Amino acid sequence: MMFPRLAVFAALVGVASADLQITNPDANHWWVANSINTLAWTCQDNTHPQYTVLIANQDPKVLVQPLAIIAIQNNFDCSKTITEQQSSQPAGTGYTILLADPLNSTNVFATSQPFEIKPLGSAYPTGVTPSQPPATSTGSDSAGATPTGQSQGDSQKSGAMGLKATFGSVVAAAAAAIGFALA
Repeated sequence: MMFPRLAVFAALVGVASADLQITNPDANHWWVANSINTLAWTCQDNTHPQYTVLIANQDPKVLVQPLAIIAIQNNFDCSKTITEQQSSQPAGTGYTILLADPLNSTNVFATSQPFEIKPLGSAYPTGVTPSQPPATSTGSDSAGATPTGQSQGDSQKSGAMGLKATFGSVVAAAAAAIGFALA
């Protein structure tokens, strides 16, 4: 009797992993080059607690291979403001965003619809007003920036606590699954 319940649990987990989708950008929600843009995804998928965010283009003259714009992104955030530095790709069509395994970027969890990056100064899609990103330390590389007033050590501690919480969530889910299978 334990195996049918375990099979149901496995099927539910499989359905959950299919829920990860990038909702912005898409064909109707473009980005503007060298401007603040929004990345959004469905965050009900708990099978991928973190991923790397990459930008790709179908034209190898534009991008030879996908380029990481966020090294580690937590799934539970559901959206992210992309800074001017992160969206510094040239204007063009055929761009996609990839959410991939942080340890193996060829293992892609979700791919956006193809979208366009419009030239600097272009209007955003109707109804879209990008929010201001949080204040960050100065520097040309936004990947290492930490919130104003927060030291790099504090930032690393926050990241470690997030990983601890993620690991705890995975352990709790596994324990629940075992309890469900044994019941």
